[in-house]
Amino acid sequence: MFAGPAALLFCAVVVGPFFYGLYLTFTSWDGVSKTKPFMAWQNYVSTWADAVFWQSLWRTLIYSVISVVLINIVAFLLAYLVTNGIKGQNFFRAGFFIPNLIGGIVLGYVWKFVFNRAFVAIGEALGNSNTTSLLSTPNGALFCLILVSVWQYAGYMMLIYVAGFMGVDKSLKEAALIDGCSQSKAMWHVIIPLMRASFVQCIFLSTTQCFMVYDLNLSLTNGEPFGSSVLAAMQVYNKAFVYKNYGVGQAEALVLFIVCAVVGMLQVYFGKKGEVEA
Repeated sequence: MFAGPAALLFCAVVVGPFFYGLYLTFTSWDGVSKTKPFMAWQNYVSTWADAVFWQSLWRTLIYSVISVVLINIVAFLLAYLVTNGIKGQNFFRAGFFIPNLIGGIVLGYVWKFVFNRAFVAIGEALGNSNTTSLLSTPNGALFCLILVSVWQYAGYMMLIYVAGFMGVDKSLKEAALIDGCSQSKAMWHVIIPLMRASFVQCIFLSTTQCFMVYDLNLSLTNGEPFGSSVLAAMQVYNKAFVYKNYGVGQAEALVLFIVCAVVGMLQVYFGKKGEVEA
């Protein structure tokens, strides 16, 4: 009785559309007409031959790997900082978490102003009249996406690491220090292994977030310059809703889903495999 409404909503919002999208991969529907001509496997053939999609997927992989590593490093360091008993640590926890509460669209436009106007104005004020926006170059645009993603998600992952730090029995660290371990060795050999569950969860969440990012990509770069910052989710959206090719768009979305699911499950499997208990 309690699980029923949630299960119905889940089926209506997730399961139903998923199978409907799977059906659309075998059609040439344009999103408007009533008829949906059957195309068999042609959309998957077109996806395989779509060099732009594979470039966007490769770009997404690079963006995700760098972002996930930086997000978790920054989040871990922030969690260590705010669990060390510093003055006002609750204030800092709230402050570091706030960027995660801002929507990706708003966040993108705010940082777009910062990159295009604020940083350029600072450079000119310092005497460099040739200062240009980082968003004007392909590598710069990807760097901006990574930087803003780290700024947005690190605070959320920090809370999970804070819970991990607080879940480690202090007596274990104290025993390690008494036995002659330095602070760094106690961290590496005692605390981090016991926080493996936190690492698994944070890496999984940040990986899925980065693979599926769209709103930030839209508002911050919109795929510019010259389509060099189009990530896979934006490519899928453009194919389906801009170019009105729902069949190929859904096929590309399915490929992206499979890649993200495989990466996520492998990460969770190998992460869980090495967990230890106190």
